[in-house]
Amino acid sequence: MQRVKDTVKEVVYAIIPLSAVIIILQFTVIGLKMDILIQFITGVIMVSVGLILFLLGVHIGLLPVGDMIGTALPKMGKAWLIILIGFILGFVVTVAEPDVRVLATQIDEVSKGIVSENMLIYSVALGVALFVGLAMLRILLEIPITYLLVCGYGLVFLLAAFTPSHFIPISFDAGGVTTGPMTVPFILALGVGVASVLREKSGSTEGFGLVALASIGPILAVLVLGVIYG
Repeated sequence: MQRVKDTVKEVVYAIIPLSAVIIILQFTVIGLKMDILIQFITGVIMVSVGLILFLLGVHIGLLPVGDMIGTALPKMGKAWLIILIGFILGFVVTVAEPDVRVLATQIDEVSKGIVSENMLIYSVALGVALFVGLAMLRILLEIPITYLLVCGYGLVFLLAAFTPSHFIPISFDAGGVTTGPMTVPFILALGVGVASVLREKSGSTEGFGLVALASIGPILAVLVLGVIYG
């Protein structure tokens, strides 16, 4: 019950400031029609209820399951299996990410279907999957994350030189939307779970950094799309 109360407070504190600002602007600057304002208030209520249920689901289901999978994988003693399952989970959790679908829909509309919604979703998901697999390999081999980040973003800037300019902001937006409420909790729990078993509890902090690595993958994926369609 305490978890429900904390979640409700978290959502209310997140929604109220935005709602208050828009309502103040409504009566001072914007002056929207009353039916639109009513639609906005209705939407706020629906979003609040949805966020409460979603966050409860994350805490009750996603985080524990991600941690359990992360702690179970190293006990199998097969490095390739850890990397493969990390790849698969990175792909499917990105396909389910709501933020990725919003971006894909917008790009599909702006490009008039040239870059289709499904193509962008699966390209971004593949990019995330590759780098989650790479993150699992980093934990296994104890590779400093600094090296991977420098090499990853070096490749991003190199590829950006050959990509049409209008694809570059889309690529970085793709990296941002993968750090959404579905992907982040699961990937973090997975990484911490794997690291806590391989390095014991004192080394569980090595599981962090997966989100930073995972966000490079979709940037590269969209830049590659830019090279192809440019």
